[in-house]
Amino acid sequence: MHSAEVAGLAPLAARLRPRHLDEVVGQRHLLGAGSPLRRLVEGGGTTSVILWGPPGTGKTTLAHIVSRATGRRFRELSAVTAGVKDVRAVIDEARAARSTAGARTVLFIDEVHRFTRTQQDALLPSVELGWVTLVAATTENPFFSVVSPLLSRSLLLTLEPLTDDDIRGVLDRALRDPRGYAGRLALTDEARAHVVRFAGGDARRALTVLEAGAEALLADLTATGEADGSGHGRAVARLDVDVLEQAVNRAAVRYDRSGDQHYDVISAFIKSMRGGDADAALHYLARMLEAGEDPRFIARRMIILASEDVGMADPGALGVAVAAGQALDLVGLPEARLALAQAVIHLALAPKSNAVIRAIEAATADVRAGRAGPVPAHLRDAHYQGATRAGSGVGYRYPHDAPGGVVRQQYPPDGLTGTDYYLPGGNGFERRATERLRELRAVVRGTPSTGPETGAHGESDMTPGTAPPGPVG
Repeated sequence: MHSAEVAGLAPLAARLRPRHLDEVVGQRHLLGAGSPLRRLVEGGGTTSVILWGPPGTGKTTLAHIVSRATGRRFRELSAVTAGVKDVRAVIDEARAARSTAGARTVLFIDEVHRFTRTQQDALLPSVELGWVTLVAATTENPFFSVVSPLLSRSLLLTLEPLTDDDIRGVLDRALRDPRGYAGRLALTDEARAHVVRFAGGDARRALTVLEAGAEALLADLTATGEADGSGHGRAVARLDVDVLEQAVNRAAVRYDRSGDQHYDVISAFIKSMRGGDADAALHYLARMLEAGEDPRFIARRMIILASEDVGMADPGALGVAVAAGQALDLVGLPEARLALAQAVIHLALAPKSNAVIRAIEAATADVRAGRAGPVPAHLRDAHYQGATRAGSGVGYRYPHDAPGGVVRQQYPPDGLTGTDYYLPGGNGFERRATERLRELRAVVRGTPSTGPETGAHGESDMTPGTAPPGPVG
């Protein structure tokens, strides 16, 4: 390897930036024939676009391809450093070029979510009047971070995280491309798997790790005399996982996102929260995040657990889990790991109940068994002419007219009256919910409020010989 190619030039990720659409890895859903992005690249489109996606998925790359392919004037601003004055200067220049030479301008704004509302508003006239074709990139949800008028005047294109196969393709190109290592570097299978795992769908991260490992390997080979100071070795240099670990100062996490480890770790994560071990759950959370697991997958599993294993024992648990998922969309990693960790601790410490899943499974079983009679006439919709003649809504008792807001009235279809699906447990909020449920059922059904809760179809518990529904996780 030439040391100039490794150390003295631009970073590997910059050197390997695709020069045209055919070199772009991933995002096939955006690059098909006739797609708005392809039309823009080929010079036939004028619609402004907002590129939304995680880091390392190609947002900046696509903007640079647009700049080279359209033949239009290209101006670039970073929302980190640019102010309203900079935005207006570019717009004035674009308007002058349009009026004097008929030249169109493509304006690329990276990290547009960092612009204030005032800065984003300054873009509106130029976008609406066609003075510039805006290409904006953001890693944050544009429905929260981009002003509505600008969002409505642009086409929103969502970039997906690269797949493991995409990342392998990026690595292969880096190893063989003259702009990369031109065949002078090879990865062991374990090292390749480590880079793919570490990248987590981020091509830039994959190339950064590869470059760090290559530099460390070159230094070792030069020190031992196996390569000279220019990086020339006697054979192809093989980069292994030990050198990679030393280079990035992080141990390889033994985790296969599509294999047994994926299922084993998420299973242990769920069971640790279900069992009340917050410390173990945090370990598995960190293990998954460090290995590049999709954090949205983790958030979804916590939302499921909040209803399946906590339920009404702590009604606020679902809100905490959902909020963690929303925080992930709003701020992204690494900051969102705090919200995920907070939700993990809450779910692990919360009182537990599987009454919700048992209730919906019992109700679903009845529906599938055909126990779904007609809606009682007094509950049917009566907001149409002739409803009264048809008997719809006749006899309905409005609960708010009664003391306590509850009246005796049949709500389920015939054949299901008196059926208890929801059987609260004795933990947390459900201790109070049990008594409230008895009171409501006594009034609504006109039955005594004493005695144990009955199971579905009137049994004292579940039907003998049956087991409660198994856990989803």
